[in-house]
Amino acid sequence: MILCTTPDVPGRRIVRTLGLVRGNTIRARHLGSDIIAHLRNLTGGEIREYTKMLAEAREQAIDRMVEEAEAVGANAVVAVRFQTAEVMRGAAEMMCYGTAVVVDGG
Repeated sequence: MILCTTPDVPGRRIVRTLGLVRGNTIRARHLGSDIIAHLRNLTGGEIREYTKMLAEAREQAIDRMVEEAEAVGANAVVAVRFQTAEVMRGAAEMMCYGTAVVVDGG
């Protein structure tokens, strides 16, 4: 599956547009990670626990979007974007979306 943030795939021609595909996940903070994160916040620097949690959420959202694209017969997704939203205190949604397309062999 080809994923691009651009509206087309360089060197390939879009032969069919299949529509919007998306994948999402909602993650909540963990008490243990929160305590460590607050301590790191006091000293400054990267909060690795949250970096890891967000990276895992992004990957899961991408995987779910790719599954949806494959289900409609796409071999590429263009104009891929991410969006986050707080759904409740301490929990956020990570969404990945784009346009499922079929591209030629190049």
